[in-house]
Amino acid sequence: MDIMSDYSYMVDFKGLPYNYATQNLIYSMSSPSTVHSANTFLTQYFQRYLYNDFRSTLKWKLPDHWEQNYFETVLYCYGFVAVLKTDRFGVIPQQCGLKGYNVMYQPTKTLISSPFFKETLELPIGRMCTLLKLFPDYKGVTDLISYYADLMAVTAEAIGMNIFNSKLAYVFMADGKANAETFKELYDRVASGDPIVVTSKNLYDVNGNPNWMFFNQQLRNQYIAGDMLEDLRKIRREFLTMIGVPNANTEKKERLIVDEVNSNNDETNTLIDVILDSLNKSVKQTNEMFDTDISVTHRYRKKEGDNSARSNANTSGNV
Repeated sequence: MDIMSDYSYMVDFKGLPYNYATQNLIYSMSSPSTVHSANTFLTQYFQRYLYNDFRSTLKWKLPDHWEQNYFETVLYCYGFVAVLKTDRFGVIPQQCGLKGYNVMYQPTKTLISSPFFKETLELPIGRMCTLLKLFPDYKGVTDLISYYADLMAVTAEAIGMNIFNSKLAYVFMADGKANAETFKELYDRVASGDPIVVTSKNLYDVNGNPNWMFFNQQLRNQYIAGDMLEDLRKIRREFLTMIGVPNANTEKKERLIVDEVNSNNDETNTLIDVILDSLNKSVKQTNEMFDTDISVTHRYRKKEGDNSARSNANTSGNV
């Protein structure tokens, strides 16, 4: 019996498994479907760069013959990767599936299929292979990345629409084609900088009232692209906080006290601590079994503990 009800190992590994249809097919059997904005290139654009933001948080020391891009992509997107020893390639990481379960309902075997192996390998975990896992629940970070990429894509689309709509300044409603052409000529001359513009008296009635209706967009009141750009930055800062990248994820204030900065630092460490605890346990088992020297550290941990930075936050009023 397969312990992994989501069958995530069956995703065709031709790149990052970010396609919404594929994700929905895999995960809808075990969890509610995430609300996605749109499966568009704009969403994929943000997914790509948010994924690289996450990659930047962990610094690995790997054997020289390991391809780091392959190792990280499998681990981060699928949630786990098997490490085994072969006669031909030595100790290598491989994408795998999971099989079986023990009394604690943890998987007991890995299934490894590759064109470089004569047959599918079924290896007991802890005896013939080890399993590096990103989270204790064997999941990756694609759901987290997709959520924030969706928010950023919707916001970016709204920014573009608002900027485009700001081009519409005036709308005239004229009585007849002749008057419409007169308005066009009138606007052209004003826009050209003529100091005096004379128009036809036919545009006015006998009482001197204009024979047209004028619609003003009042674009200054409707232009919110600047606010949405700030919202876009806030969404990314929240994502950086989630993945352990230090940042001042607070509303802009004249003065941020040390406790506010420390509170954000604690929030920044929450998820990355879970990841490091899971990875370090797996890395230790791998080093002991295969006599390797693999290690993983948090790239930003030292910066967060810099006492001088916290002191400056209290004295200068800016972070």
